[in-house]
Amino acid sequence: MTEQLKMGGGKNGGPVECLGMTFPSDDARREHFLKLLAEKLKEPEFRAQEGFPVGSDEAILAVSDPPYYTACPNPFLEDVINTFGTAYLASDVREKEPFVADVSEGKNDTIYNAHGYHTKVPHKAIVRYILHYTKPGDVIFDGFCGSGMTGVAAQLCSDASIVSSLGYRVGGDGSVLDARQEDGKTTWKTISKVGRRHAILSDLAPAATFIAHNYNNPASLEKFDAAVRDIVISAEDELGWMYETEHADGIRGRINYTVWSDVFACPDCAGEIIYWNVALDHVQKKVLDEFRCPHCSYEMKKRSLERSWTSTFDRRLGEDIKQAKQVPVLINYSVGSSRFEKEPDDQDFDVIRQINETDASTHVPINRMMDGREARRNDSIGMTHTHHYFTQRTLALISKILSESEVYEPEVQSMLRMAVMDCFSVLTKMSRFRAPAWFDKSTGPMKGWTAGTLYVPSLQGEQNVLNSFAEKARMISRAYNPKISHQYVSTGHSGKLTIPDQSVDYIFLDPPFGSNISYSELNFLWESWLGVVTRVEDEAVENTSHGKGLNDYRKLMTECFKEAHRILKPGRWMTVEFSNTKASVWNAIQTALQEAGFVVANISALDKKQGSFKAVTTTTAVKQDLVISAYKPNGGLEERFKNSQGSEASVWDFVRTHLGYLPTVKLRAGVLEYINERDPRIIFDRMVSWFVRHSFPVPLSSQEFQEGLLQKFSERDGMVFLPEQAMEYDRKRAMSAAAPQMELFISDERSAIDWLTDFLRKRPSTYQELHPDFLSLLGAGWKKYEEKPELSALLEDNFLRFDGNGDVPSQIHSYLSTNFKDLRGLEKEDPRLKAKAKDRWYVPDPNKAKDLEQKRERSLLKEFEAYKTANKRQLKESRLEVLRAGFKTAWAAKDYKTIIGIAEKLPDETLQEDEKLLLWYDQALTRTEADA
Repeated sequence: MTEQLKMGGGKNGGPVECLGMTFPSDDARREHFLKLLAEKLKEPEFRAQEGFPVGSDEAILAVSDPPYYTACPNPFLEDVINTFGTAYLASDVREKEPFVADVSEGKNDTIYNAHGYHTKVPHKAIVRYILHYTKPGDVIFDGFCGSGMTGVAAQLCSDASIVSSLGYRVGGDGSVLDARQEDGKTTWKTISKVGRRHAILSDLAPAATFIAHNYNNPASLEKFDAAVRDIVISAEDELGWMYETEHADGIRGRINYTVWSDVFACPDCAGEIIYWNVALDHVQKKVLDEFRCPHCSYEMKKRSLERSWTSTFDRRLGEDIKQAKQVPVLINYSVGSSRFEKEPDDQDFDVIRQINETDASTHVPINRMMDGREARRNDSIGMTHTHHYFTQRTLALISKILSESEVYEPEVQSMLRMAVMDCFSVLTKMSRFRAPAWFDKSTGPMKGWTAGTLYVPSLQGEQNVLNSFAEKARMISRAYNPKISHQYVSTGHSGKLTIPDQSVDYIFLDPPFGSNISYSELNFLWESWLGVVTRVEDEAVENTSHGKGLNDYRKLMTECFKEAHRILKPGRWMTVEFSNTKASVWNAIQTALQEAGFVVANISALDKKQGSFKAVTTTTAVKQDLVISAYKPNGGLEERFKNSQGSEASVWDFVRTHLGYLPTVKLRAGVLEYINERDPRIIFDRMVSWFVRHSFPVPLSSQEFQEGLLQKFSERDGMVFLPEQAMEYDRKRAMSAAAPQMELFISDERSAIDWLTDFLRKRPSTYQELHPDFLSLLGAGWKKYEEKPELSALLEDNFLRFDGNGDVPSQIHSYLSTNFKDLRGLEKEDPRLKAKAKDRWYVPDPNKAKDLEQKRERSLLKEFEAYKTANKRQLKESRLEVLRAGFKTAWAAKDYKTIIGIAEKLPDETLQEDEKLLLWYDQALTRTEADA
């Protein structure tokens, strides 16, 4: 081992600059900031921060590399902003439309695959967003950084070859040009410049930030590779005997992996059954659903079996423990370049017995698994502590690698530790041995642990630690890019940041998805080896084991979004990648965004099959990955709104500003798409949310708003534009064969009215003509807690019917004369036309629609009065339109008590799955608490 690889020299040697200071070496830099961090850790108020991880000062300092990384809230982030950030200038106008282009970036990338984590967005996809929203030198924030892909992407924006690989052109001056289709020709528009951006990364989980740090602040590749070689040689010399097996005639083989099998007891004769022996059909090459006891031939299924148990003395715990019995059943080994397989023989069992009896491994945590559904799922089979998840042989080798790594400089040591910990997916007893794949030698039998769970399978593959470690180290080496270095990572609650106001240029977030993944429980094994563990109280997830429901999740996400809003410069963007199959969680995210002050400008769904994005029109799209583009309104809008005190003029000021942030044109495969956010109803909802957040009543009814919208702005294909945007849209529309179509779904009364409006505007119809089409859509998508209205009631309350008297309404006249040859050219008073038009329902013109709306609102509010005296049982089913009208009226009257009282009577789904009700309820709670 060469001396220069040991503790001492910096990554590149010589003086280093850090946060405006110059140090004689990287070691001097590290010593300076570690001393400052150590002093900070002694301050009670610093440790009292929400989200502060569980760990001793020594453990935190051992893992940290300040100011680039701290395994606690990073106290140097304000210095980072002061060094790299720029003051907000209203004159610095940035891109005002969201990124809506198709994105297709797979996961087969050396950087992406260098280290695993539960959820990851490919860094090349994030590069596209960063290039769209930022310029070189900008500061980017990711508060749920996971493995740190946003930091990697921010740095690789300076790599022209990476940028070019994404389909962009890079000019000689560093300009990034994107292809645009104009008049059937491809033109290139400058969208950004190649150059490094500065990223601040944060996550509650020490496991995540440790990975992110190593991704973004890698050690010298030469030193890392040399250290890996030395460690593997040393470990092989000392412990290689643990992986030796007898081949033939005194020839020794080297074990690649060992398969372990659960042992059960026959429910009929109580004889021991080795699952491997009875459940695998080695002739047919498959796993059997039913099999026979080898002792009594009793036929059984796996679920009818009872486990066999073994009692051992756990030296680390100092007590006897009882665990489900497992035995080795297959050894795969190599002799030279040839591979062989065998059943374990007496000598193999002797080696395992010797390892178990003489194990003296250090660096092994013996933490009790944390409380939680996942973390405690294996208590029933005796796996109660972290070390129970590994065989003694695996523990010995991991301990050896970590012990050997301590002689290297901190950056190398950190990467070595990351490399061995990333192998845990195939080194623990959760590593699945895929029997069918074992039969097919081309695919390989090892699968690693099951994503999102700590499930222990009945057939486990114990890998050779040194092989896994060496292969992982090669993957890390292949991912090395010299342009990646020195991003800033913090461990803590993203709802409590030390970043100054209005100092960040762009935010990218990939937050937890409700109850999809329990990160703290899944990370516990990793974090136990780090010695620093997640503070679960502040984890933004739904987790009944930790006493957290959907309301807790929404409140935590709102805190994080509010901090994001505080640190983001006005007029700038935040991208939120989100995935969940529940509409309630989707609404929680949208409500949290709006309460924080963001305005949603675009929602796209990631089509995983096609690897691209498409417009989202309903909450059924939550079954896909979503990309939300939201902006922080510029300071001018806020100031004008405050001065106008929520007047009608401020409605149109908001709409005018909001339209400027919406995409003008969306193309998919060259075809125009409907821009959902430009739908008048969606614009109305955004405006209402804006007023509610600012505690002002909405000064216009829905109908008054729709009338004003069409008078003051331009309408095209059912969408609303600013005049200059309409001109651009018209140019694109002229080149398109057909108008974009919005899909309409019926899930509640409001969407039923919307569907009827769209249907009748195109095709005025009788009740009999409407009824079959309406019923065909009134099915599985209907919310179970929402009363189903009669079609006749919907028509009576919201539309007009021609009774045969007077002239035929223009809307019906136009439809009939266009679609029926024998009615063409007839006047409106013609008896033949009137006969065909009789009893047809149609959409009222604005003047009559206003009267209808007022009549309908009075009816809804009358029904809402009855809700006030109803009990929970009586409100098991309700009308959302009644609740919305009632909440809106109560809000305008500042009657927060009524909103809260009604909300507490409703089923959770009614409230959680309706964005509008949820917003009024949350704001009512906030105002009530503020007045208390």
